[in-house]
Amino acid sequence: MDLNQSNFDSTVLQSSTPVLIDFWAPWCGPCKVMSPIVEELATEMAGKFTVAKVNVDENGDLAQRFNILSIPTFVVFKSGQVVDQFSGSMSKEALAARLVKHV
Repeated sequence: MDLNQSNFDSTVLQSSTPVLIDFWAPWCGPCKVMSPIVEELATEMAGKFTVAKVNVDENGDLAQRFNILSIPTFVVFKSGQVVDQFSGSMSKEALAARLVKHV
């Protein structure tokens, strides 16, 4: 799911499940590496986690709102609050391990 300023609050802040947001850009090499990993986990964790993406080139206001200084950056929301934030590429197992503690 792609997020922008108009659907962010209703999608993320009002979600009944934890939300992983992938802040990325099309020109970012590590973002391209992480994209299929994020998509696999979105499928595997469906119902337990909502996974969404924010293109920082198209939604700079959201990137600024959450002080995103490098990409890929992943932000985990639970009950409308940021509960975790981390950056960089990692293995699927490492990303899954960061997520399961918030389920």
